[in-house]
Amino acid sequence: MSNLALTKEVSGKIEDVVAIVTDAIKPAGFGVLTRIDFDKKLKEKIGETIKPCVILGACNPSLAFKAYQQSSDAALLIPCNIVLTEISPGKVRIEAIKPTKMLGILPAIKLSDEVQSVELALERCFESLNA
Repeated sequence: MSNLALTKEVSGKIEDVVAIVTDAIKPAGFGVLTRIDFDKKLKEKIGETIKPCVILGACNPSLAFKAYQQSSDAALLIPCNIVLTEISPGKVRIEAIKPTKMLGILPAIKLSDEVQSVELALERCFESLNA
């Protein structure tokens, strides 16, 4: 895993993996607020073609609320993106910025234990996904 993001590669079709990830992040307190079919939007807006790529705007409402209470700048970071990219037919890469890295850019937020706990739970969710 990178220093910035949680990363996992899994087998499957991107639509199936979107559903699997959406369910897998629930135990870590995350839900999906938004979905952007990035490849389709690029094709629609500028006529460019990329591999299938879906951006899920995920949020842990409890952590988001606590962070927002300490600094309204936390809203700039909501939702957290989980990016699913088809890297080859039947193979999908899943990436999410680590919560410690994301909230670490806001020095006013003092939730290090909670953020680390959420990150570990999200990491376990990623690890639970079948490769």
